[in-house]
Amino acid sequence: MIVDTIKNIDLYKGLSEDVYTGLEYIRDVNPDIALGEYQVSENVKAIVSEYETIENFERGYEAHKHVIDIQYPLKGLERVKWSPIQDMEVNIPYDENKDRTFYKKPHPQATYVDIGSGIFAIMFPEDGHGPQHFVNEPLLIKKLTMKIAIKFTNE
Repeated sequence: MIVDTIKNIDLYKGLSEDVYTGLEYIRDVNPDIALGEYQVSENVKAIVSEYETIENFERGYEAHKHVIDIQYPLKGLERVKWSPIQDMEVNIPYDENKDRTFYKKPHPQATYVDIGSGIFAIMFPEDGHGPQHFVNEPLLIKKLTMKIAIKFTNE
């Protein structure tokens, strides 16, 4: 997982052209963008959603096989729990259509990050992430999630 500020996105130019495209989109998007999905480039999709943050995300830690997530609340703050998925137990089996598995029993060094107000998080396939947690109290947030399609050379 990478956690950083929007002002530092140029540090990630060499990581991946698609990741950088997603970060530029986050930096440049109008916070009043309508809810929905937007195809930014061939491998980059933006999803704008709105929901109330909660105390406990019951499904557990989600992870994806074919996308990198870049998550950033446009309005409000969100706590995202994090744990490496290695050695975690499956809570909800892999859903090929949604490209996600939910895990439980996080690593002993699992942690969290609060995103929004200039702070974004990038989650890779090995990063279990539990979104939707409130920071201080439940809050309606507007969130931008960038889905960066990844392909592996052995597929």
